[in-house]
Amino acid sequence: MDEQIVRDHAQAHIDALRAGDVGAASQEMSPELQRHLGELVAMLPLPLTDATVESVEMTGTGYVTVLRLSGEAGTVGINARWKERDGRPMIVEASRVSEPSAASEAEVEPPETQV
Repeated sequence: MDEQIVRDHAQAHIDALRAGDVGAASQEMSPELQRHLGELVAMLPLPLTDATVESVEMTGTGYVTVLRLSGEAGTVGINARWKERDGRPMIVEASRVSEPSAASEAEVEPPETQV
């Protein structure tokens, strides 16, 4: 399992989601995740209008991808942890990327000093 193979599987996963084929998308998930498919689908802004693989990083014995998924309900980032199962990469864990709050994104000006 290498970065390009994981990227290819991540792309197949989001392509299936964009096509509305949750069954095909679930084939990239471990059996444990497939048992909780409803919870995972609830995190997504379906139907999707756009989906990209933002990054693929090796972490220990697996990889983590960041998937950016957009739909009419908004945009979410999903961290997907991939491990080799049955000779191929599979998503073994998925969670939403925590977005920075509006306050932390705003530039904070230093207070004015009086002379």
